[in-house]
Amino acid sequence: MNSGYQGGQTTPYPPSGGYQGPQPGGSYQGGPPTGGYPGGQQAGGYSGGQPAGGYPSGQPAGGYPGGQPAGGYSGGQPAGGYPGGQPAGAYPGTTTASNQESGYIAPPQGVSVPQYTGAIPENEAPTEQQSAPTAPPLEKMDAIPGYQNIGFTESFLPPPPTYQDAMKGPPPERQNISNVPTITEQEARDALLEFVADNCCYGKKAAEDLNFNDLKSSSAFHYTMESFTEARSTEWAYEPYTGQTIDGPHNGPAPGPWDIQSKPSQLFKNEARRIEVPHTASIKPCHHCFASGFIRCHKCQGRGRTRCFTCNGSGMRMGHNHHHHDHHNHDHHHHHHGFADDNRCTWCHGSGFRDCGTCHTRGMVVCPLCRGYHQLKCYICLTIKWHTEEDHHIVERTALPDHLIKQAQGQVAFEESLPRVYPITQFQESEVNQASASLVAKHQFPSKAILMQRQRVRIVPVTVCMYKWKDADADFIVYGFEKKVYAPNYPQKCCCGCSII
Repeated sequence: MNSGYQGGQTTPYPPSGGYQGPQPGGSYQGGPPTGGYPGGQQAGGYSGGQPAGGYPSGQPAGGYPGGQPAGGYSGGQPAGGYPGGQPAGAYPGTTTASNQESGYIAPPQGVSVPQYTGAIPENEAPTEQQSAPTAPPLEKMDAIPGYQNIGFTESFLPPPPTYQDAMKGPPPERQNISNVPTITEQEARDALLEFVADNCCYGKKAAEDLNFNDLKSSSAFHYTMESFTEARSTEWAYEPYTGQTIDGPHNGPAPGPWDIQSKPSQLFKNEARRIEVPHTASIKPCHHCFASGFIRCHKCQGRGRTRCFTCNGSGMRMGHNHHHHDHHNHDHHHHHHGFADDNRCTWCHGSGFRDCGTCHTRGMVVCPLCRGYHQLKCYICLTIKWHTEEDHHIVERTALPDHLIKQAQGQVAFEESLPRVYPITQFQESEVNQASASLVAKHQFPSKAILMQRQRVRIVPVTVCMYKWKDADADFIVYGFEKKVYAPNYPQKCCCGCSII
């Protein structure tokens, strides 16, 4: 194959005569590569600015989620309409699925591949993957009223004051909280025996023979404060333009980020959703491939061939690569090597090079950004994130660790859900009242909208069981409705020569 990288050329693109970068005035002025774009440029193709014939009519299929905001964005087509129709010269259809092995993606139907010509350079091509495409130049994005300061990273926007208004009125009436049940000595012993049985190296003799001195029952309180919040951010996004409908500024002004209605699927469930902001889309030439649809293959650097890794480019089998030979014209290697055919590398047949498996000898690969369609659809993307902000406070005055209380079963003594909850003020444990006042005040999020709040108090029974075994005093704790045991000082922790930590 004679096509390959032009020796000494270092710039992978644009091809000769291709798009030469941003032009004065922001429009695309560069001509197509020599001989036209791959497959030929269709008449009336995109030449910068507004597509010929105006933006295609209609909103995205199905409109935008959430329906029309009350009193906000009204949508619809401007009075008198606007010039519709598909931009002439667009590339309809999708990328074919053929020839995708080794990372190669076929160009759209009817599009040929530009190639470099010339001798293959002797230096080896790098094997790292093509660097990730960058975002389009921000200065080339359309100026959308209300979105002038956004970029290609998320920019969070605080909700309007109406979203932060709490419900007015007195706190709801709250019922008295009943006490939780206590346990007996037999229940405490049974719980300890079950705990010992779950630990293979614990002896059960102590649990069977211990004598209880006292059982001190109490209650642990687990207070939880939750706020279900909504955060909205906007950023420029882009995707290949394959002929899809473009909902551009000619359809009307773009609604504000908080004017687009979208509801979560469920309260207190974390989720995220991405929505195209109506009337913000436009078509731009692909900046990554300079609107050619292709970029130089990173594997062979546009040569179509790579150095044979079996013989390391020598053209000879291992052990016979001491001959000097010229690599500069691979089409005549076999005339100058000076070694017998049976010494030639069986993989490259003595040429020292093999066909590039990444581009299949084409020297170019389809642009990963526009997928060979030359153009990008650019639009403002709204990201909505629903998240539950959660805080806990444990009131417990024994040696039992707080995290065990959070995991234990208990009685839900109090629970309420409101757009804005009020601090608990009349709970039997004053520390719970103080924790409620503190956490309710803490749950203020200026950059987020609070959709719903929920607070809960659980009562977990705790019993400290003091006992004597073999003239030694010790204790263990039984907690939770499932009667779990916390016994760090159990006297029979080892047997058969093993120890329990």
